[in-house]
Amino acid sequence: MKRKKRNRMSIRAVGKVVLFASAATFFTNGCATNPITGRQEIQFLSESNEIQVGRQNFMPMQQTQGGELTAFPKVSAYVRQVGQRLARVSHRPQLPYDFVVLDNGVPNAWALPGGKVALNRGLLVELNNEAELAAVLGHEIVHAAARHGAKSIERGLFTQAGIATLGLAFNDKDYRDVVMVGSSVGGALITQKYSRSAELESDRYGIRYMAKAGYDPEAAVELQRTFVRLAEGNHANWLAGMFVSHPPSPKRVEANKRTVARMEKGGTLGSEEFERIIGPLRASQPAYDRLESGYEALKKNRNQEALRLAREAIEIQPAEALFYGLAAKALIAEGNGREALPYLDDAIKINSRYFDFYRTRGLLHRELGNESQARKDLEMANELLPTAQAHQALGLMALERGKKQEAIAQFRMASHAESPAGRASREMLSRLDVPENPQNYVAVSVHRDDQGYLTIATTNLSALPIEEVQILIHIQNDQGKTVTRQSLRIPDRIQPGTTKYSSTRIGVFPNHATIRKSVRLRVLSARVGG
Repeated sequence: MKRKKRNRMSIRAVGKVVLFASAATFFTNGCATNPITGRQEIQFLSESNEIQVGRQNFMPMQQTQGGELTAFPKVSAYVRQVGQRLARVSHRPQLPYDFVVLDNGVPNAWALPGGKVALNRGLLVELNNEAELAAVLGHEIVHAAARHGAKSIERGLFTQAGIATLGLAFNDKDYRDVVMVGSSVGGALITQKYSRSAELESDRYGIRYMAKAGYDPEAAVELQRTFVRLAEGNHANWLAGMFVSHPPSPKRVEANKRTVARMEKGGTLGSEEFERIIGPLRASQPAYDRLESGYEALKKNRNQEALRLAREAIEIQPAEALFYGLAAKALIAEGNGREALPYLDDAIKINSRYFDFYRTRGLLHRELGNESQARKDLEMANELLPTAQAHQALGLMALERGKKQEAIAQFRMASHAESPAGRASREMLSRLDVPENPQNYVAVSVHRDDQGYLTIATTNLSALPIEEVQILIHIQNDQGKTVTRQSLRIPDRIQPGTTKYSSTRIGVFPNHATIRKSVRLRVLSARVGG
C-alpha cells in the first residue's frame, strides 16, 4: 500500500492539539458578505482557510468515528451522488464538497468547513427515501456554505486576538488516547450545539436546495416530525447522536412547514431507488446489532459471548471488517492472541484504511515477538490516527534496540494524551530526558523576600519526582553585562507539579522590578528521584 505523508499539527500542552498556521496566512481581515444570507459580517477565515481546515480535519474525524463504511460501496457512491446533486445548486458550488458514510451505528451527520460532510450508517438506515436523505445532506451543506462552522472558529479566534495558533481541547473520553489530530477543531465542530438561528437557517436553505435539485420538500417536514417524536420518546441512540448537535423541536417543524408552503408543489421522493440501494444495508442490521452487543459484552468481560456474536455477525455479513475486529479483540481478551491474528489480517484485507485494525495487530505482533511487523503496523496506525498506545509501544521497541533519541521522540508524542499510555509515556520521557534537558522539565523564577534578598522558585514540570537541581544565577548590570555568577544547589526532592522556594543571601534588591531586570536563571542539571 502506498503511504502518503500527512501534514502534522504541533502540540503546545498536554491534552491540547493545535492547528498550526501563522496569523499572517490564516487570518483575513475586515468585513465580507455572507454567501447565503447576503449580510455583512466580520470574517477572519478566507475561503481557502475554510477548505484547509476541512481537509486537515476530515480524515482524522472519520477515523475517530469508525472509519468509512466499506462493506457497501454502492451505498457510499449513492450518498455521494445525492450530495453532489445538492451541492451543485448550493450558494457555494465551488467548494470541494466531499460526502462520506461512516461505519458508525449512532444516528448522526455533521459538516466541516470547506464542504466536508459525513453521514453515519446509523442515521442512513432510519431514513425512508432519497428525499429525506437529501434533507439531511442539504441541511449539512448549508452549515458549510453559510460558514456556521467557520464562524464558530472565528469566535474562538476573536477572543484570542493576536495569537498565531488555535488550540482547543479534545475532550472526547472515548478517544483520550488520540495524541495529535485535527479534531482539536473538528471534534469541537461536529459535537457543537448550533444556535437556533443557525439550525433554522440550515433547514430553510436546505429545503430550497432540495426543491431546486428536484426533490419533494415535504420530506424535510416529515423528517423533522420523526425527529421530534424520537426526541420526545427519549430514544437513547438518537440522544447520543443527531439530537446532540441538531436538537429537533416543534418550532422547527412549523418553520419548515412555512418554508414549504411558499414553494411549488411536486418533486420526487425517490423511494424505490433508495430502497434498492439502502435495502441490503438495512437487511444487515441484525449483524450490526450483534456488533454493538458484542462490544457491550467485552466491556463486561464476557469474552466468549462477544466472540460468538462476532462470528454470528460475520455469517450474516462477511464483508464488514468491524466484525472481524470484534472477534480478534474477544480472542485477545481470552489470551488467544495467535488465533486472533487471522481475524485481524482479514479485517485489514477488507478495510485497509482504519487505524484500529493496525494498532490492534501491531500491539499483538509485539506481544508475540514479531517486532518488525509490529513496527510496520503501528507506524501505519499512526499515519491514519496517531495514538498514545501506538507511540508508546514504538518508543519501548526503540529503547530495546538501543535507539534512545527515537524512543524519546515517540514518548514525547504519546505524552500529550490523557490516557494510561499517555501517562506512562510522560513518566518514561521524564526518566530518559530530564538528565539531558533539565531546562524542559524544571521551571525557575525569581522573587524578593521581605528583607530584599533573592528567592528562587523551582517547579517540577515532569511526571516524576526530581532532586539535585542545580541552577546558575546571573546578576547583570544596567548595560546587560553579567557581573556576578553564582550556583545554587537544591537537594530536596520536588514532587511533580509542585514548587520549592529557596532563599539566598543574594541582594539586597530595592524592589521586584530591579530583580526582573537584573537577574537571569539557567537550569544546569537535575535528576529523577529514585
